[in-house]
Amino acid sequence: MRELKGNEYIRFESIKHIREDGSEYWSARELALALEYVQWRNFSKVIERAMIACENSGHNVSDDFAEVSKIVEAGATTKPKMDYELTRYACYLIVQNGDPRKEVIALGQTYFAIQTYRQELADHYNQLDEDRRRLVVRGDIKQWNQLLAETAHDAGVITNDEFAIFQNAGYMGLYGGLDVDDIHERKKLTASQKILDYMGSTELIANLFRISQTEEKLRKDNVKGADAATSVHFNVGHEVRTAIKKIGGTMPEDLPTPNKSIQQIEKEQMARLKEKAKKGKIMLDE
Repeated sequence: MRELKGNEYIRFESIKHIREDGSEYWSARELALALEYVQWRNFSKVIERAMIACENSGHNVSDDFAEVSKIVEAGATTKPKMDYELTRYACYLIVQNGDPRKEVIALGQTYFAIQTYRQELADHYNQLDEDRRRLVVRGDIKQWNQLLAETAHDAGVITNDEFAIFQNAGYMGLYGGLDVDDIHERKKLTASQKILDYMGSTELIANLFRISQTEEKLRKDNVKGADAATSVHFNVGHEVRTAIKKIGGTMPEDLPTPNKSIQQIEKEQMARLKEKAKKGKIMLDE
């Protein structure tokens, strides 16, 4: 499965709709265009195959493929047009049944596979222990940081110095004025150790929110210029800090630093998997 770049991620993320109750859906008509299907009748055949796969998987088709009718203008008159409000799982099934010769189908398969996996993790997140929670959120941060870097570059954060200032601004907003060096010192880390690898799940989640919301604001507001982007990063970090304060949470700089790094947890997890593999309980693809 290929890795998604920022603009490829946005192709599918930007057409996602959020209902008042917080649930999400994609319009089949909009998804068809994103997947470069010009004629609806061709795309409807893909939907039909996806519905069969949905039924075979034990899901209720009408839950994942909610049929809706929308009124559109047709010259001087209006007429209803059939559409579907698709769940993430429905979209996943659609791209799995799309034309494999289309590069955009491969992109869609990657995007919806990742999103479906994330939802599965989120559903079980509260059942995870602290180490596994850290691994999950740190993984999300890696992807969002890559996306933020691309969006910041598009906004005008070009040089290494500009990007260092941009990154520092986000931390300073969230950590009450502390920059990267200050946080390193508080956590007693060496210069080569990454701050994010020595955060507990609560602190990681605060930073994930800072990163994702900054990326979204830079993109949606079409921010231009390194100074303007840096200001946005600081302000978003500050807003996250304000929200934590309002709900009576612990400020991120006051949260405890875990004894184990993310790398240590990953090594321990891999060692456990290899031990299970030796006992024949699982198979590892070497």
